[in-house]
This record gives sequence, structure tokens and C-alpha cells, in this order.
Amino acid sequence: MNGAEILDVARDAIWTIVLVSSPLMLVGLVVGVAISLVQALTQIQEMTLAFVPKILAIFITLMVALPFMADALHSHMMRITSRIIGG
Repeated sequence: MNGAEILDVARDAIWTIVLVSSPLMLVGLVVGVAISLVQALTQIQEMTLAFVPKILAIFITLMVALPFMADALHSHMMRITSRIIGG
């Protein structure tokens, strides 16, 4: 394996990580901003108020996006194994 192939595998791995983690990160970001906006508008400055809705939203998103995430990880593993088999 030369340097170009290693960089190609690394780039593919980083792209797969971004694809797999982006649904959860985006939902966490949107829910966090919405909770912060509600806290700023109502002047309720409770720090623990943001955790429960964010955890629930991320958990629901995880259940919905799990097939997509598993498929992306599976296809990445198949690409890696084909490179290993191909030499």
C-alpha cells in the first residue's frame, strides 16, 4: 500500500464518520438552539433544562437513523475488505 492509497482510505473513513454522526449532531444542535431560545425568551436559566429534551431528541433520531448509519458503516467495511482482498 502506498501513500496515496492510505490517504484515500483515511479520506473515506473521515467521510463515513461525518455521514454517520451528522444526523445526531444536527438534531442536537437544533434542539439545543431551540431550548436556549426558549430559555432566553422566558428568562428561565436552569442548566439542566436543556439536557432532557436533547437526550430524548437524540435517542429518537438514533432509532430513526440507525438503519442508515448501519448501512453506511457496512458499505465502508465492505470497501475496506475489498481493498484488503485485492492487495
